[in-house]
Amino acid sequence: VQLQASGGGLVQAGGSLRLSCAASGRTFSRNIMGWFRQAPGKEREFVAAISGNGDSTYYADSVKGRFTISRDNAKNTVYLQMNSLKPDDTAVYYCAARSGSVYSTRQYHYDYWGQGTQVTVSS
Repeated sequence: VQLQASGGGLVQAGGSLRLSCAASGRTFSRNIMGWFRQAPGKEREFVAAISGNGDSTYYADSVKGRFTISRDNAKNTVYLQMNSLKPDDTAVYYCAARSGSVYSTRQYHYDYWGQGTQVTVSS
């Protein structure tokens, strides 16, 4: 599985961005998909995850109510809609794929990673 993240950029606080992650391979719909982020000087942290069929979603407390994860299995793509962005959301955002049906917030449980896309929120 190869993952390609896109959609990052510079936005003012309170603004919105939508990240996309395009996946290769025929097993996309069987994978849990997740988004993580890493701010300068900080460890990579979990942001959101979605089940293979899209019925279940999970969020970090810091983004709950502002971010929405979704997927389109016909397009092998997962999205992260980010609203009400804050300067603290500034980070490199990574998409990741986990084989199986059990979601995880731990990055070492994910088997495949995209290259990351920079999100910068100005105050």
